[in-house]
Amino acid sequence: MRDELTRLDGNAAAGPLSRFFTFEATTLEVTCASCGKESVLGKLPLYGGTMGMILRCIRCGEVILRVLELGPSLRLDFRGAACLALGPEPTRSAR
Repeated sequence: MRDELTRLDGNAAAGPLSRFFTFEATTLEVTCASCGKESVLGKLPLYGGTMGMILRCIRCGEVILRVLELGPSLRLDFRGAACLALGPEPTRSAR
């Protein structure tokens, strides 16, 4: 039987990633190790099925992040990311 993949955007990875990060991980700036394209994790195309999730570069399509849930265990593979960057906290407007 063939496992059908569903294409979503990277925001669909927010739930599993919240187990690793205390901040909104979909706001991470990611640099593709293959082509150097920078993008926000939440904008990457996400392909998922029963085996886990794969987030790909928006320019070259290479895999940047793999997420695999095995029961209570969660595994992240950022091998396709050259760099992860977290921007500054949004400033609050003065009242």
